[in-house]
Amino acid sequence: MNLETLTDQILALDSFVWQPLAMPLVLVIVGGLLTLLTGGVQIRRFPAAVKMVFGGATTKREATSKTITPFQALTTALAATVGNGNIGGVATAILIGGPGAVFWMWVTATVGMATKYAEALLGVHYRVTRESGELASGPMYYISRGVPQGGLGKILALAFAFFGMIAALFGTGNMAQSNTVARTAVEAMRTIAGVDMPPWVPGIIITILVGLVLIGGLKRIARTAEAIVPTMLLIYVTTSIIYIVLNAAQLPEVFGMIFAEAFSPTAAIGGFVGASVAQAIASGVSRGVLSNEAGLGSAPIAHGVADVRHPVQQGLVGVAEVFIDTIVVCSMTAFIILSSGMWTDAAYQNASGDLTAAAMSTTIPFATAIVAMCSFLFGFSTLIAWYYYGEKCFEYIFGSRPIMIYKTVFVVLIFVGAVIEVRLAWAVGTLLNSFMAFPNLVGLVLLLPIIRRITMDYFYGGSREFSVDHPTTGARVT
Repeated sequence: MNLETLTDQILALDSFVWQPLAMPLVLVIVGGLLTLLTGGVQIRRFPAAVKMVFGGATTKREATSKTITPFQALTTALAATVGNGNIGGVATAILIGGPGAVFWMWVTATVGMATKYAEALLGVHYRVTRESGELASGPMYYISRGVPQGGLGKILALAFAFFGMIAALFGTGNMAQSNTVARTAVEAMRTIAGVDMPPWVPGIIITILVGLVLIGGLKRIARTAEAIVPTMLLIYVTTSIIYIVLNAAQLPEVFGMIFAEAFSPTAAIGGFVGASVAQAIASGVSRGVLSNEAGLGSAPIAHGVADVRHPVQQGLVGVAEVFIDTIVVCSMTAFIILSSGMWTDAAYQNASGDLTAAAMSTTIPFATAIVAMCSFLFGFSTLIAWYYYGEKCFEYIFGSRPIMIYKTVFVVLIFVGAVIEVRLAWAVGTLLNSFMAFPNLVGLVLLLPIIRRITMDYFYGGSREFSVDHPTTGARVT
């Protein structure tokens, strides 16, 4: 079997899994249930979520030796979510599903804020202290400890850990990131310097840098994310705002396309071959999930080790995380691509982040260099965060001793991702996302009563403290 045939088969399976009545429907139903049972927490408590984030960003607070601060947990989770899904993922969503895909990204984010809230809440509530002395969290722990149905919880927890481990190696947190970093760097060199740089050059650079950070463990990952994420967001968002202001007259037309083509097919235009409503839904939801990770179960691995007094507090941070990622950053990227018209250019129909770079450069000189830098920072931060996620899944199954094997394979695959075909990198990533998400979503449904009880206790019971694992002893304390 040659690589082209394998790519086509993976694309076909990916399309089947992400058809509207499959994984997208499951994500929306679970997010909808969580929205209802938490009283619309992502809407009614959004001001509290913003307050939690800004309070964490402006307050100098030291975590214990076993935890990280709530803001470090947010930036580590944002490092994983605000990645090249925001640059390359949005581009591929539009190229597959047309402008209507953006609307379905928004739908995914709206219900996904409630999903991420529940994941972060459960992550704190059910976290444990490993034999190494470090706190550990994530779906494998809240499913195995919280689901009462016999051995079902253990089966679902193992399934999540296995697919999480594999997704971190081959999915959107690894190879798709290095692929987009390489492509945007190549685009920048071509347009600015007129040099055709091979993708292995930026590939080897990011591989080495990520490897150096991973040597330091969670604390170094958290500190690196805390330093990089605000800076990279500021650079990308500021540049995007400048572009949007200069092209503000096109806002009504862009929004018109997004809403109209969310419910009707997109006609072929230029190099764009056209898209059905089903393609818009599938690409919008799948890229929305890979961007904000709501429902995947990855983010609570970081949120769950935050030093907070009540699980709801970190849940609110999760709400803000999805809003920042999809409603703010992804929407800006979508406007840039759609207003530029470059998404219909035949030369970019198999592109990802290089389309975003080309689109922004239609208005802002040297934008390809800015996007390449942002792509590098986005990819770098996502890679280190997703390594941590994969390591914790690996550790759950195999223990701490063989971690170096996993770390070595992860670093090698960063380079592999930089040089493979873009279609293969993103198809493998979104397919593995679905395998990872399914056991987590089942677990969330089975834990709905716990989520509701903890939420009601915090907002209506007057309690601002809750039983969590003590960072040092692992004992349950209030």
